[in-house]
Amino acid sequence: MSDHYRRDGHAEPGFPQQEPGFPQQPYDAPATAPLTQADGGYPPPPPYRPAGTVTVWPGGGGPGFEPPAPHPAPAAPAPEPAAPRSRRRAKGPVGLIAAVAIAAAAVGGGASALVGHLVGDEPARGTGSVSGTTVSQSSKGTVAGVAQAVSPSIVEISASSSAGQSTGSGVIITADGEIVTNNHVISGADTVEVRLSDGTKYTADVVGKDPDKDLALIKLRDASGLKAAALGDSGAVGVGDQVVAIGSPEGLTGTVTSGIVSALDRDVTVAKDEEPQQDPRQNWPFEFGGQQFNGDTGDSKTTYKAIQTDASLNPGNSGGALINMNGEIIGINSAMYSPSSASGSTAGSVGLGFAIPIDTVKADLDTLRSGGDA
Repeated sequence: MSDHYRRDGHAEPGFPQQEPGFPQQPYDAPATAPLTQADGGYPPPPPYRPAGTVTVWPGGGGPGFEPPAPHPAPAAPAPEPAAPRSRRRAKGPVGLIAAVAIAAAAVGGGASALVGHLVGDEPARGTGSVSGTTVSQSSKGTVAGVAQAVSPSIVEISASSSAGQSTGSGVIITADGEIVTNNHVISGADTVEVRLSDGTKYTADVVGKDPDKDLALIKLRDASGLKAAALGDSGAVGVGDQVVAIGSPEGLTGTVTSGIVSALDRDVTVAKDEEPQQDPRQNWPFEFGGQQFNGDTGDSKTTYKAIQTDASLNPGNSGGALINMNGEIIGINSAMYSPSSASGSTAGSVGLGFAIPIDTVKADLDTLRSGGDA
């Protein structure tokens, strides 16, 4: 077979025409050499042409033919050379990881954890909270998780004197046995006994007390390796925040209740008596809003700003912890209202409890450690 075009620029019968719309060119060149079996029988198909381009069929002028201006045949676009494998653009998760890492580096880092997560190298689930009590991530924000983490840091306190005995609670703040409680729990005591959540008993010494703030600091003898509570920030507490209370009401060590923060900055007035209560079941008297509750506060009294909560507090909760959902102590429970008609063990909680803000405690620690007025 041979490639022939007539002098008028039209292909001989049986040969393809030039594409429509492209001017026919005169045939000046000799015919091409016949194709052989070694050539494959036919010229190779034209390269892929993008939409909108014009292609000249093979044979339009033979080898070496170039149409004269002003109608040059547009050259077929050269295929883009393949990039080396090592320089190919990353796709999928790897490309996303690179982009995330670059963006994170620009704002100060932090991409490593996300990178590890995306490539399946996620670190083991850790624990949240600061030094001392620790709430697991899976239990964080739950009453059960807070109770499990903080209960080992809450103790029962029994203070005895010739006049009687009082029972309250306390919060461990150092591994060697420093414990914060209310002044009214240990005031006038000759001996102070402490029982941990696991039942271990210690004798404690009064380090310092501040009756004006109804706070006291005691220290266990020969204690070490205890689980100290994490002290939070009561300034960050808001009305409606969920809270947990842990203490030893009626001698029931490690009792857990929950509620919310009902109000802030309540003016609570308590007695500064130096004698322990005759009946350990009787709640500590206090004044609020010009009224007295739980008995007579006497002539010697002090007023402080308190967090109000509806978490159930009962006699024996004094000195225990009010805790946020991160497991941090935000207050020391100090007073609760009981109906005026109730007495003794029938004087239960009606959802009006008060706690000394932990920021007040932290600000007073140096005074307490130096002995306060003791």
